[in-house]
Amino acid sequence: MRSASSSTRRARPLLGTFVVIATGEAASPGLDAVLDAAFDAVATVHSLMSFHEPSSDVSRLNREAGRGAVVVHDWTFEVLQAALDLDGRSGGVFDIAIAPALQRLGRLPVHAGQPQPDAGTGKAGGFLLLDGNRVRFSGPEVSVDLGGIAKGYAVDRALAQLRRAGLASAHVNAGGDQAVFGGEPSEVHIRDPRQPGHLMTSIALYNGAVASSGGSFDPVTSDHPGDSAVIDPRTGQPGNAIAGASVCAPTCMIADALTKVVMLMGQKSTGLIEDYRASALLVSANGEICATSNWPRGGTRAI
Repeated sequence: MRSASSSTRRARPLLGTFVVIATGEAASPGLDAVLDAAFDAVATVHSLMSFHEPSSDVSRLNREAGRGAVVVHDWTFEVLQAALDLDGRSGGVFDIAIAPALQRLGRLPVHAGQPQPDAGTGKAGGFLLLDGNRVRFSGPEVSVDLGGIAKGYAVDRALAQLRRAGLASAHVNAGGDQAVFGGEPSEVHIRDPRQPGHLMTSIALYNGAVASSGGSFDPVTSDHPGDSAVIDPRTGQPGNAIAGASVCAPTCMIADALTKVVMLMGQKSTGLIEDYRASALLVSANGEICATSNWPRGGTRAI
C-alpha cells in the first residue's frame, strides 16, 4: 500500500508483538473507532486462545475437557475446526496437542493442577468437537496449544472488522503475519531465516495473507537463530531440516498454520499447499531456497 498524506497507521502491543494497522483513509474520530474495534478483535482472540491466560478457552480446555465437554467461544471453536482439518490432511504433522512436548522443552509453562508432561514423544492425545461449541478431550493428559494458528486468526478477525466498517483498503501486520485487502498491492518483505536481521526477498501482496516461521531468534543475545520454533509431533523435538518457511494463502490463519507444516514436511508439503490454494517459499538447513511455482515473486527454483 503506497503511503499518502491521507493514509493512517496505528500500532499497539498485542500477541507478544506489535500489531500494526494501516489504511488509505484519512485520520478522523470515526476511523479511530473503527481501528479501536479491529485492535479489540485481536485482543479478544488473545484472551480466548492464550495458553498463559488462566481464564482463556484454551486454559479451561486444558483443565477441564479431559473430564467432560467444555463450551467455548465461536471463534475458538472455528480455530479448533481448522486445526483438526489440517491435522487430518497433514497426517498428524500439524498437531495442536503438542503442548506437552513444548512443556518438556521449557517452551510452555506447566500450570498448577495440570498433569506433568510425560517423557514420551509425539501426539499427546485427541479431542472431539461436539455440537453446541462443546469440546471433549480423550483424557486428562491431553493439552492443546493454539500458538501455531491463533495469531493468523487474530489478523483475519481484525481485517474482517475493517471490511465490515466499509474501509476501501487495509493492511494488518502482527509481527510478520500479515493480511491485506483492497487498494494497490502491498510490498511485503521476507526476512532471511538464516540471518533474521537481513531481508531475503519481497512480494506484492493483494487481497491475501502471508506468514513466516523459522528458528527462535533473540537479537539481544545473538545475530543467528537458534533451534526451530516448530516442534515435530512425531519426535517431540524441533524440526531443523528447514531453516524457515513463508506461506501466502487466502487467510492469515491458514498461512500461519501452513508455515509449520512446510517447516516439518519441506517439499513433501506441496500437495497440501495446493489443496489450500496457497504458495510457499522455504529455505533448507543447507541454504537451498525453493518455492512453489505459484509463489508471487522471486528467482527461486520451483519445488
